Amino acid sequence: QVQLVESGGGLVQAGGSLRLSCVASGRTFSSSRGGWYRQAVGKQRELVADMSSRGITTYGDSVKGRFIISRDNAENAVYLQMNNLEPEDTAVYYCNLKYPTGWTTSDVFWGQGTQVTVSS
Repeated sequence: QVQLVESGGGLVQAGGSLRLSCVASGRTFSSSRGGWYRQAVGKQRELVADMSSRGITTYGDSVKGRFIISRDNAENAVYLQMNNLEPEDTAVYYCNLKYPTGWTTSDVFWGQGTQVTVSS
């Protein structure tokens, strides 16, 4: 079983920055695809960014150019640097790890979520 512990959320003014951290335990981290999703009130959960075990990144359109995902396999951690935050970025942010089990299937694990609130 995989445990994910997130930290770094909080309240920030528009234009500010936050850095989210997610530390994993329970399984070999380096073989995972790590990422961040978010869910705002009344909206569906959406991809913010993820990074494959080879370092290939994917970003949601609304955060491109503002957010940066990174990982440190030695620390079993994935990070999300969020810059130039906007009120529309307000949401609960969830850490996500995927371990491929087949061509189109994966074991998927979620963190408990951390609140990010951006005031205007």
